[in-house]
Amino acid sequence: MNAKAIEAIEKYKELTKLLQESVVNNETTKTQKLSREIGDMLTLYELSTNIIRLEKEISDAKTLLSQNTNTEEELFYEDVISENTSELEVLNGKLDELLIPKDPNDLRDVILEIRAGTGGEEAALFASQLYRMYLRYCEQKGWNSEQISLSQAEQGGIKEVICLINGKDVFGRLKYEAGVHRVQRVPTTEASGRIHTSSASVVILPQVEEHEVELNEDDIKIDLYRAGGPGGQGVNTTDSAVRITHIPTGLVVSCQDERSQLKNKLRAMSILKSRLYDLQQIQDQENISGQRRNAIKTGDRSDKIKTYNFPQNRLTDHRIKQSWFSLINIMEGDLEEMLDTTNKMMRSENVI
Repeated sequence: MNAKAIEAIEKYKELTKLLQESVVNNETTKTQKLSREIGDMLTLYELSTNIIRLEKEISDAKTLLSQNTNTEEELFYEDVISENTSELEVLNGKLDELLIPKDPNDLRDVILEIRAGTGGEEAALFASQLYRMYLRYCEQKGWNSEQISLSQAEQGGIKEVICLINGKDVFGRLKYEAGVHRVQRVPTTEASGRIHTSSASVVILPQVEEHEVELNEDDIKIDLYRAGGPGGQGVNTTDSAVRITHIPTGLVVSCQDERSQLKNKLRAMSILKSRLYDLQQIQDQENISGQRRNAIKTGDRSDKIKTYNFPQNRLTDHRIKQSWFSLINIMEGDLEEMLDTTNKMMRSENVI
């Protein structure tokens, strides 16, 4: 019998028993906690019970096969063994995947940041396409997105955009998108048809609660200024834009999308706390490993992680050496297949 499956079943039953006791004892907080744990384990429990069932059916069929002399019945038992063994292999693979320890941040919402990199206006156009791609994916997943800050380029591209994404398992789904995304294509302004290479960086930050990161007032500097739109157009006539600098780290966050100075300040502070939290996570990981995290185990934002080759309709993830020849669909937000493969392979490498 699969020891992992048996252990999962026993743990689920134990949690169910504890839940019943907490309900009887009117322990509301404990009941809510146990209910969430049981909900998170339901898929694992159902998978484990199916594995045990298949193992028993295979064992029983082998026993009957060894005792049988009827040719037709022998063929029947052999088919049962073959079919169940194939299904069991698939389920065991899924079980191993589910048992990989999860990143505690996976359930968090996300702050998405996209910035144009090398390549001038072409890079800004690519950044805007990436932003559109992720927004389309959010719509497909039923996630909510809210733009916090946008700096536009002259030809309709994006220099920088910051967006909140709220929904189920957002960080766990998108975290490996962090890094440098490179594009190879012929720009519309290129008369000779020469392929250009540009890039944009993507940052995926887990949103943190107010109390999770403490800020010393002496460590931050807050500047207020008048917000401005593209081409110098005024957003409003008051000093509603906010810039917060974290002096010890040099991190700077600006927010001007809201007309309210207070709302801009709260949003900027939220982003700053998420960046500080992320920075601490990176430092903790480096301390554990004793060396700089490599690209495949961290999604280091300084590393080129993907190449979007438009002439070949190809997207390549360099960390896992995998390519998809459906770039047009991917740019329309069809990321599910690509993210399934990437997350599975990255998680197996990271064991987080």
